[in-house]
Formats: sequence, structure tokens, C-alpha cells
Amino acid sequence: MGFDSVWHWLILLVIVLAVFGTKKIRNIGPDLGAAIRDFKKGLQGDDEAKPKDEEARRREAEQLRADAPAADRSSTQSQRDSSESK
Repeated sequence: MGFDSVWHWLILLVIVLAVFGTKKIRNIGPDLGAAIRDFKKGLQGDDEAKPKDEEARRREAEQLRADAPAADRSSTQSQRDSSESK
């Protein structure tokens, strides 16, 4: 018993419509298209994320370098204060 008859396909179509409803069947196309688009963006996003991560690391390193002299100055100032009080 195969699905080679038109009547078999019509009965199957009626059953699918009764189970899922027309609204859900109508939304299959756009939902599938959005899923494929998001998948492609995710694949391309990995390539774009690497330069951004490197740039963020570079900025963080620059910030640490900028903060390091300030920390050295404060310790030097505290050493000066302790030497002056002696």
C-alpha cells in the first residue's frame, strides 16, 4: 500500500491540516527561512568576532599600561610620605 494514488495524498493532506491547523502550516516557510538566515549569520559571526576580540584585548592592554604608571606613582608617593615622617 504505497502513496501512489491522488486519494492517498488528499487524505494525508486533510489529516495534516486537522492536526497542525492552517496557521502553523503557513508559518513553516518564514520560520524555516529565518532559521537558515540566523544559521548563516552565526557562521559568518565567528569570522567577524575574532577581530573584535583582538581589538578588545588590545584596548584592555592599553588600559592596563595606562593604569600601571598611576599605580607606580601612588606607591612612590606613599614611600615619600613614610620617609618624610621619619
